[in-house]
Amino acid sequence: MIRRITAVLLVLSLFLCLCACGQDGEAPEQEPSPTAAAEDEQTPAVPPEPEPQPKVVVIDPGHQVKSNTDPEPIGPGATETKMKVTGGTAGVATGIAEYELVLTVSQQLRTELESRGYSVVMIRETNDVDLSNRTRADMANQAGGDIFLRIHTNGSTDSSAQGAMTLCPTPQSPYPIGTLYDQCRLLSDTVLDSLVAATGARKEMVWETDTMSGINWCQIPVTIVEMGYLSNPEEDQRLNDPAYQTKLVQGMANGVDQYFARLSQGTT
Repeated sequence: MIRRITAVLLVLSLFLCLCACGQDGEAPEQEPSPTAAAEDEQTPAVPPEPEPQPKVVVIDPGHQVKSNTDPEPIGPGATETKMKVTGGTAGVATGIAEYELVLTVSQQLRTELESRGYSVVMIRETNDVDLSNRTRADMANQAGGDIFLRIHTNGSTDSSAQGAMTLCPTPQSPYPIGTLYDQCRLLSDTVLDSLVAATGARKEMVWETDTMSGINWCQIPVTIVEMGYLSNPEEDQRLNDPAYQTKLVQGMANGVDQYFARLSQGTT
């Protein structure tokens, strides 16, 4: 009997020891997963893209009421001079002066370009000014313009001459503007082609020349737009017709659009 009780007590003691050992063990701590740690971190906010700045188009309605016959150099460092500015020509049929007509068209062009998102700077907004061709170029440079459009009409001793042309510097220009020949030529091409497409006017040419003070003093891409001949009676009347002026404006604005589109594509 005593042996049986002793055996039972031994078994019970062994059981209690085993239970105590099991309670002393600790479960190992789990390391947080890399995924969970990454999710706890805040992702930094991406700053918004800056708003693109509008392109700046400087428009010079050519000429003025009174000529200024004082001489000025035709370009930086030049010894050759030309008169500072002339009054321009006048319509043989309408009698409307070039300086009046080009201001009217230029104001319409400003409105159209602004409606397309451009910032526009006008060299003059009245006819009674005294601004030499060098001064006009300096104003365009200082305005931070991306391009400079000089709006004119043509004249000839041949009353049958008609059509539109643009002017730009030559690749061999001795003036700093020569370094921008490719851009000037592209601007002259796109504006002329678009004007002709919009109006149906005869396309004359892009005249490359280094004789124009208003081009030679420029430091930004520039073109002179000769919209047509006031010395041709029919073309004079067209140029002074509001409906035709709308076409001229649309054409020139389309040319500006094409210029910047092709420039952004690296096409000159």
